[in-house]
Amino acid sequence: MLNISTCMLLMFLLTTVPLQADVTATFVHAGPAELSNPHDLKLSPDGRYLFVSDVGNNRVAILDPDSLKVIGSFGSDHQSGTHDIDIDSAGRAYVADTHNSRVTIYTIDAMHAKLIGELSTRIRGPEGVLKHPNGRIYVAGAWSNNVVAYENGKVVMELKGLSAPHDLELAVDGEGIWLADAGNDRVLLLSPDLVIKRELSRESYRFDGVRYMDILADGTLIAADKNNHQIKFISPDGSMPLVLGDGQPGRGPGKFTTPEGVEVSGKTLWLSDSGNNRVVRYRLNRLP
Repeated sequence: MLNISTCMLLMFLLTTVPLQADVTATFVHAGPAELSNPHDLKLSPDGRYLFVSDVGNNRVAILDPDSLKVIGSFGSDHQSGTHDIDIDSAGRAYVADTHNSRVTIYTIDAMHAKLIGELSTRIRGPEGVLKHPNGRIYVAGAWSNNVVAYENGKVVMELKGLSAPHDLELAVDGEGIWLADAGNDRVLLLSPDLVIKRELSRESYRFDGVRYMDILADGTLIAADKNNHQIKFISPDGSMPLVLGDGQPGRGPGKFTTPEGVEVSGKTLWLSDSGNNRVVRYRLNRLP
């Protein structure tokens, strides 16, 4: 019979997965199932709040980053099918108000949001939005199969020929843009002028409905591979040193059901376990 210490060690090993020789990812905590199909998420610049696109409740839910409990929300009186949120350093939030085919723009003061504008030209069903350091706002139209760039509220460029594009994330160089081209089961690296510079293909990474992403400081891409029920880590050299999830839907440490959202800050990784209507937290450990 195993003693308590041995059981605890086995549990730790089962929920701790190596990333590289000196890094592991450990399950920490799962929030209560009080969301409805949560998608992408974003930590506030001051680290006090975790903003979650709560699709089924047509709102942005505000979570305590530690307990993962809902402590506030905004947008339920005018949003429909909220999929993505980005927040800039000036405290403005850009929200993919998908079913209304627009991006809504807010000023954020702690947990209070004030609607100040919207973007809707040449996009339908937006599911990804990025405020770029160059001042442009990039939007992925999942229903219009395009990415558009807005400058001063006007479309200045467009990339067509995509299939249900989703998340847009700033690359580690501060200029390039990672795009989840979900319907084509691939991730693209774009220039700020929307030129395709690199492709992470379905064949290389076995993507099936890749959705939202975030980037580690070393350039490692973390992508939610929705229909594979997995989170995939892809290094700058193209290798895939870590996969969370065994490819089957589930609930518990190292298990997900149709995960969508990814947010990382320092050693903390938050994931939207969308099919289980909750957010989960992992810790990235760098060992000596």
